[in-house]
Amino acid sequence: MNFEQIIFEKADGIATITLNRPERMNAFTRQMLDEWYASLQDARLDDAVRAIVLTGAGRGFCSGADVGAGAAEGLMQRERSLAENRNFLRDSVQRIPRLLAELDKPYIAAVNGAAVGAGMDMASMADIRIASENARFGMTYVRMGLSPGDGGCYYLPRIVGIAKALELIWTGDIIDAKEALRVGYVSAVVPHDELMPYTRDFAQRLARGPAVAIHLAKRLVYRGLRTDVDEALEAAQGAMLIAQSTEDAREGPRAFVEKREPQFKGR
Repeated sequence: MNFEQIIFEKADGIATITLNRPERMNAFTRQMLDEWYASLQDARLDDAVRAIVLTGAGRGFCSGADVGAGAAEGLMQRERSLAENRNFLRDSVQRIPRLLAELDKPYIAAVNGAAVGAGMDMASMADIRIASENARFGMTYVRMGLSPGDGGCYYLPRIVGIAKALELIWTGDIIDAKEALRVGYVSAVVPHDELMPYTRDFAQRLARGPAVAIHLAKRLVYRGLRTDVDEALEAAQGAMLIAQSTEDAREGPRAFVEKREPQFKGR
């Protein structure tokens, strides 16, 4: 697929997706969503990719749907009947979180600037968020008389807790990177010029790790959010048996005994 509204790069075990409409603060269009989905699918299926990084070009991370383009492309269909509109989110922006639900690989958002409305939802879909000191976050749907439609009401409480999530959703307040760190929404805040080097270093650390064990652990964490302790422990036992059968599970102890860094192969 030819990419025009994103930049998709793969190197050193890391796939980097850069939203590339800086003149519109990386507001997404139908075309961008198509390209975004295709790049995620490519990275998901490529065994050489061990981690995925999402960021934005220019001053913004993502400002949500492009209102002007959305009206023309069907991302916003307020003048059609409910029956005609019933699947418009499912068939457009919700394809991204549905695909991410199948992604075992680490997915990291490097938030370089404003992430507001659906843009904050997109950041919330990441496993980990690392923010530039220039980053700003806001669940600004309420300012338009809307409720979050892209998964914000699902992801945000799981990250910051119910009370803080409701506060952010109900008020539409903008918070800076320091506040986002304080409430646990982001894992780190770094100087703007260091954002991508810091994120790539972190992603490479994961890419060098035992891929099967990392994938299984991610599954267990997310599965544990929707199951009871007995089912979680049963799942953990199954995951442990799989991990123990890998070459990496033999390499780890061997490297420990030999007092060297393990050379994991992801199998």
